[in-house]
Amino acid sequence: MSIRLYVGNLPKEEIDRQELQTVFAEAGDSISTKVIKDRKTGKCRGFGFVTVPNDEQADQFIEKFNGYVFKESALKIEKALPRSKGQGEEDAPPPQPVIAANRAPSSSPAPSGDKGRRNNKKRNRGASSSSGGNTSGNSDTVQPDPRWAQELEKLKQMLAAQTTNP
Repeated sequence: MSIRLYVGNLPKEEIDRQELQTVFAEAGDSISTKVIKDRKTGKCRGFGFVTVPNDEQADQFIEKFNGYVFKESALKIEKALPRSKGQGEEDAPPPQPVIAANRAPSSSPAPSGDKGRRNNKKRNRGASSSSGGNTSGNSDTVQPDPRWAQELEKLKQMLAAQTTNP
């Protein structure tokens, strides 16, 4: 079974698969390399992958090449995590935080490609207002993201101050 290794800290310039292959040539012909590039610019995104035939060779490869200086960058090599089903490493979006429906609104406008998300927000607001706005008795209530808890508390205090002052 082949083992996939992550190669990080590659220089963010024009490097290709053959260049990386020549760096690792002394490890043998049984390895294959892949440099991950930005779709728009075609430049290296700073990482790639090497596939070796077995676990033993993977450990030897990591021991030999981890910290190897390539174009003034010390490479970081480790066993790659399994990728998500149906996603290649090039199209894997960065992980997005889970955001509750009752979070504080952001100051930046939503991207134009997020039309479905905006519609969901409208439906969620309509659903909570039709139930009288009281969702505290509902066991399925979505809790706010803890990273926004302080900001949410500030907004609640400001709202309370506005409603008490005529």
